[in-house]
Amino acid sequence: MSARSPKIGFVSLGCPKALVDSERILTQLQAEGYDIVPRYDKANAVIVNTCGFIDAAVQESLDAIGEALHENGKVIVTGCLGKRDALIREAYPDVLAITGPQDYASVMGAVHAALPKPHDPFVDLVPDTGVKLTPRHYAYLKISEGCNHRCSFCIIPSMRGNLVSRPIDEVLVEAEKLVRSGVRELLVISQDTSAYGVDVKYAERAWRGKPYQTRMTDLCRGLGELGVWVRLHYVYPYPHVDDVIPLMAEGKILPYLDIPFQHASPRILKLMKRPGNIDRTLDRIHAWRRACPDLTIRSTFIVGFPGETDAEFEELLDFLGEAQLDRVGAFAYSPVGGAKANELPDPVPEELKEDRLERFMQVQAKISAGKLKKKIGRTLTVLVDEVDDEGALARSPADAPEIDGMVRIADGQSLKPGHFAEVVVEASDEHDLLARLA
Repeated sequence: MSARSPKIGFVSLGCPKALVDSERILTQLQAEGYDIVPRYDKANAVIVNTCGFIDAAVQESLDAIGEALHENGKVIVTGCLGKRDALIREAYPDVLAITGPQDYASVMGAVHAALPKPHDPFVDLVPDTGVKLTPRHYAYLKISEGCNHRCSFCIIPSMRGNLVSRPIDEVLVEAEKLVRSGVRELLVISQDTSAYGVDVKYAERAWRGKPYQTRMTDLCRGLGELGVWVRLHYVYPYPHVDDVIPLMAEGKILPYLDIPFQHASPRILKLMKRPGNIDRTLDRIHAWRRACPDLTIRSTFIVGFPGETDAEFEELLDFLGEAQLDRVGAFAYSPVGGAKANELPDPVPEELKEDRLERFMQVQAKISAGKLKKKIGRTLTVLVDEVDDEGALARSPADAPEIDGMVRIADGQSLKPGHFAEVVVEASDEHDLLARLA
């Protein structure tokens, strides 16, 4: 850190896609010679990368902006909430600038206006992988921006626009650099991973001297050559998802699918403007598991959507019982400013929404506990995240960072973060496994 270099504080909120935006901004800041500092009182200005997906996230972002203004005074706002310029200006008229998501040029322009650019290419060196906000051994790999869906509860397309896929060779080259830098797990993210390449008509590009189409299956085929864990997030259950299951069965990519089903009632799914053929979805899940028995499926659901009846909520519980999903998150529906779902009739009372959410999570907890109990006695390969005097915390192929469970290794004091280990599972609860070294 140079005493002469301008110093930037940074607050990153929201989803992994926003985290990648933060990493890109931080990379550019360091490449230009700015120092990144962890305290408001040490910074010459603060950037707040906001989230605006649901009301709670909006409030968290506004609170973060307010705190940065109070503690520092010079604040640049970016991210999804930046699309609601008037809301931010009304609350905090003194912010220096407001930009939307993935608008890196405007963020840097605001920084240059507030603090002169200090670039010195002889001293300001940045690794070719850029600045990462995740631990050294895993990284998010964003393959596209935006979304072509118009789900009635979501305003992301109005914030991030329609689908824009990155060229497949560019993605694979970035993945290679990350692996060379020590990354052992690549987490593929987007708004709709299954739709990757549809906007560019699956354009063909060359990587390592071979042709690859810009589509999910070819991307998985390429990433599977890198010798690290590859985990797929935000996958819609389109028919071509079937084509990646053999790669999972062969061990090329992790047997893990993150699929946001959202509900199981055809009528509610239609109101959500989501795919609604649940019987076909169940058939596909069963076929995937026959082809790849170790497949882990995680999903998210909304309970208490406007108009949801008792019978339709029971349909959702029946789906859980039939699908036997491994990892599930859920939240009670809350209105999002600008979402079409706000116009729907028959809102579900708050107390009833919370009751349904509690029942939903109780049903899923039993399913999760039962599936984890079946792993007792098995030997698993795990990736170590943390080590202390009490042992190690690791993750199995079934566990994505931050959102899924952990494998606690009681005798793992000798392990190192970022290393793989073989363990034997000795016990389990509703979310985590207890293991010892094999």
